[in-house]
Amino acid sequence: MGIFVKFGKKLKREVEPCLVAMPSLRKAVAATLVILASLSMVWFALYTASTLTDLNAKVSELSNDLWKLYDAHKEVLSRLENLEESLTKVTVTKTVVATSPVTEIYERVKDSVVLIRATSPYGTSLGSGFVYDTVGHIITNNHVIEGSYRITVTFLDGTSLAASVVGTDPYSDLAVLKVKPSGTVLKPLRLGNSSELRIGEQIIVVGSPFGLAGSVTTGIVSQKGRLLDTAYGYSIPDVIQFDAAVNPGNSGGPLINMNGEVVGVTTAIESPIRGFVGVGYAIPSTIVARVVPALIEKGRYAHSWLGITGMSMNEEIAEAMKVNVTRGVLITEVVPGGPADRAGLRGGDRSVRIGGQAVKVGGDIVVAVNGIPVRTIEEMLAYLEERTSPGDVVAFSVVRGMQTVQVSVVLGERPPPG
Repeated sequence: MGIFVKFGKKLKREVEPCLVAMPSLRKAVAATLVILASLSMVWFALYTASTLTDLNAKVSELSNDLWKLYDAHKEVLSRLENLEESLTKVTVTKTVVATSPVTEIYERVKDSVVLIRATSPYGTSLGSGFVYDTVGHIITNNHVIEGSYRITVTFLDGTSLAASVVGTDPYSDLAVLKVKPSGTVLKPLRLGNSSELRIGEQIIVVGSPFGLAGSVTTGIVSQKGRLLDTAYGYSIPDVIQFDAAVNPGNSGGPLINMNGEVVGVTTAIESPIRGFVGVGYAIPSTIVARVVPALIEKGRYAHSWLGITGMSMNEEIAEAMKVNVTRGVLITEVVPGGPADRAGLRGGDRSVRIGGQAVKVGGDIVVAVNGIPVRTIEEMLAYLEERTSPGDVVAFSVVRGMQTVQVSVVLGERPPPG
């Protein structure tokens, strides 16, 4: 626009003398100046529009940059929130790990496990036990209190109560005591189902080894279905083998699964030095659940009795007997006048040397009980102990010579310890 203004002024200076002398030229110049002024305005308008367009573009660019900064700000905030949430989760996880499941279960059961002192003419023995119900019944091992005339139950908080014997069962090595709470709040432990235990499953033992009340050890289920010999000529079947450390004084304490349920009663260790060497045994809760109610109600438990002795079959015995049966239970002897004898089951009729030992062969081979196959004597005894009662009629499938026959036996009651 300045160009047009300067051009107009110069034109006026140069032509102004002529404008006085030539009126027509003055009109032409005036018209020219009008045109120049119009052109100047048009240029200014175009310049201004161009400038505004540039400014709008700049403003639009700045606006886009601001939105980008805003989006970036939002993303940073979102990431910070996610980081804070992750840190919170990490903190929670650390807290959970710090309190192990074993610790949590121990805290739940510790007040229900007791130290037992049993005084007999031979001295004082120590053992463990646990609260069975709210009226004062305590479960322990028979061998812990057998022959005692004074029994004291001590809780972890130091409360000591005198206990009386409600019932005992030497054949399962279980006993039930009774205490009067006297203001003590009893917290019974819940019985679980030992048949649901899996090999390798973690377990917890709580008891009083060497009188050290409230001790806890952990391990796994090493095996199930073991036979545990007793001093009365009969074996406890379906016993749980585990590897948690147990020692004298643990007897009678609970074997607990990771749900906090009692799945067994710790009863023995396998040790030539009377100390822990990695093998412990517990009476399964399936037997406890059958025996304890009878001990509370009657003071005793009636075990089924077949009246035989036997052993598991194997390839060497099968070869000696010239049979093709390598699984099942070989009846070696039948108790005269017992249930098996009355039903016609047969024992061995000759002895052979197998593995350097004399084995009586030639008897019936039991391969099924009530239609359920049995491979070992452990399986047969566990079935009879956990699923039958005196007076039940049980069908035995036996291999006799070259035939398989069915023999029905009316089970008797096991004679009392002699």
